[in-house]
Amino acid sequence: MRCFSLIGIAPLLLVLGAGTAHAHASLDHAEPRVGNKVASPPREVTLYFTQKLEPAFSSVTVTDPSGKRVDAGKARVNGNRISVSVKGGGVGTYHVNWRVLSVDTHTTDGSFTFQVGP
Repeated sequence: MRCFSLIGIAPLLLVLGAGTAHAHASLDHAEPRVGNKVASPPREVTLYFTQKLEPAFSSVTVTDPSGKRVDAGKARVNGNRISVSVKGGGVGTYHVNWRVLSVDTHTTDGSFTFQVGP
């Protein structure tokens, strides 16, 4: 029977562990950009993720500065991108909340803001 040293196994554990680091769909970027300021309310908010998304279990909502929901409802998923139309709104801070299920069956959620104004 052979004995394996922890030193010999450690590199293997590091390699195996590295594969799980990206197991969830993470927000890569968005339009409007996270924390950015735009001159007028956008007609659409689009989020880009690090993995493909499952359309039936992914959603995004947008609220205006008064807290009123201004997204048009059903979000559209195309690969690793989810978009929702936005109607109206005024100057101030908008909140975007998202919840997505990636094709690897892991759910993630989060939120960010962007500003509208001169």
